[in-house]
Amino acid sequence: MDNARFWDRAATKYAASPIKDAKAYEDTLSQARKYLHADDHLLEVGCGTGTTALKLAESVRHITATDVSPGMLAFAHRKKTQAQVDNVTFLQSEIMAPVAGAPFDVIFGSSILHLVDDLDATLAHLFAQLKPGGYLITKTACLKNMSVLIPPMIRVMQFFGKAPPVLTFSTDMLEEAFRNAGFALVETGHFGKNRSAHFVVAQRPPE
Repeated sequence: MDNARFWDRAATKYAASPIKDAKAYEDTLSQARKYLHADDHLLEVGCGTGTTALKLAESVRHITATDVSPGMLAFAHRKKTQAQVDNVTFLQSEIMAPVAGAPFDVIFGSSILHLVDDLDATLAHLFAQLKPGGYLITKTACLKNMSVLIPPMIRVMQFFGKAPPVLTFSTDMLEEAFRNAGFALVETGHFGKNRSAHFVVAQRPPE
């Protein structure tokens, strides 16, 4: 099953599910806003049902928000209409595809980097999509920092079509991948009790 089909099938349940740790989520967005400016064009990759893009919209000039799943984006478009937000554009796109409007001032991606096919290639691509001095802000599940029981549980779920393909790396491995892609790490850490959900602010060095 390809990624688009998996997330299309999961879209309705995903859209109806409450955020597990609402405070950690809001704290993440609050910290991210410190790196945003009113004239920024922000790219969000893996935007899902659009909640984060709509929440960040008031902090920037425009957001281009992409996701591979038409099913997820259908919910995003409905949320946009209900919220009456006019500076967010939702697009169906693979994370590795070029996006109109590049290079961007900021790229944001939450719960996406462990779902890509190739972490190094993805970070190199996102680096190229940023303006010099721009920020890549992410929050990523680092499975090697979780219980040793998690990876085999995920493999069982994948066998039954209940989980997508995932990459397994630690927080240290993730940070090293950012450095190898040319980024300078500005801030790292976590919000809430889940220390394996690693928050990273990385900058493409100014020229």
